[in-house]
Amino acid sequence: MPERRPRPRIILFRTVAVTGVTGFVGLHLVAALARRGFRLRLLVRRWSPLPSLEGIEADMVLGDLSDERALERLVRGTDAVVHAAGLIKARRPSEFMAVNRDGTALLSALAPEAIFLLLSSLAAREPQLSPYAASKHAAEEVVASRSGPWLTVRAPAVYGPGDRETLAYFKAVARGLAPRPKVPGARLSLIHVADLAEALALALDQPPPPSTYEIDDGREGGYSYRDMADAAGRALGRRPLSLAVPRAVMAAVARANAIGHSLGGSVQILTPGKVGEIFHSDWTAHDRRLAESLGWRPRFDLATGFGETILWYRGQGWL
Repeated sequence: MPERRPRPRIILFRTVAVTGVTGFVGLHLVAALARRGFRLRLLVRRWSPLPSLEGIEADMVLGDLSDERALERLVRGTDAVVHAAGLIKARRPSEFMAVNRDGTALLSALAPEAIFLLLSSLAAREPQLSPYAASKHAAEEVVASRSGPWLTVRAPAVYGPGDRETLAYFKAVARGLAPRPKVPGARLSLIHVADLAEALALALDQPPPPSTYEIDDGREGGYSYRDMADAAGRALGRRPLSLAVPRAVMAAVARANAIGHSLGGSVQILTPGKVGEIFHSDWTAHDRRLAESLGWRPRFDLATGFGETILWYRGQGWL
């Protein structure tokens, strides 16, 4: 009986334009797309070496989401667009709409025939909570109105090597404290950045029907803040004290940050809007359709993901 050879994998989309490539998720996403053999065209805001992209062949386009000419060059002749850029903190609430909604609308209009993959956030599910959440929901509505092919993927909290936002939490746990919002019964989903990147790349290989999907690490019902503290503590060799932070305390810090923004101080992520997100009790993924459609399974659960991330932080001297 003749030996059966594996069928060659057919890449449906050859050239992919990607935004947000210098961000935490973007660097991992570009690597995942390159491993699958896509030709890459990347939007960058400044010419500078990207060590994480060494060995990856890609065309670079200088510009941002407000630069129509740059976006035209980015998407010209491409088969797919992966829009991972977005504003997560801003000096004024209106900036979220200007970047997250209007930037998405411009990019989408310039690539009407390409498949358009928007990386969104679970925050978009609750647009009333904050200007950021409202802007992500508005961006999703823009994409869903396309005449061409599209899909939106809502990610939960993302962690992993290179993430500076979660680093503050691990530093606190290393000192013996695990801060959490004082919200009874709060649950949240999580995903390791490498798993998220692989799922997005796979979604271009095997595009599901146009829809808005959610993704996480497969943990049904997500995690409690105690689960997070225990996993981080084991990885760090500590037994941290759980510290419940009242909303009033966090809101006071957020108001101080807002005053600082108005006076020209550095932009902080904790604002009154962000407090609304933090004290929402359910940030768990409700939808498993994307993973089921792709036959995708995550590599990292919470324990292995936190352990790998902390090793990376220590190796870089961050922790």
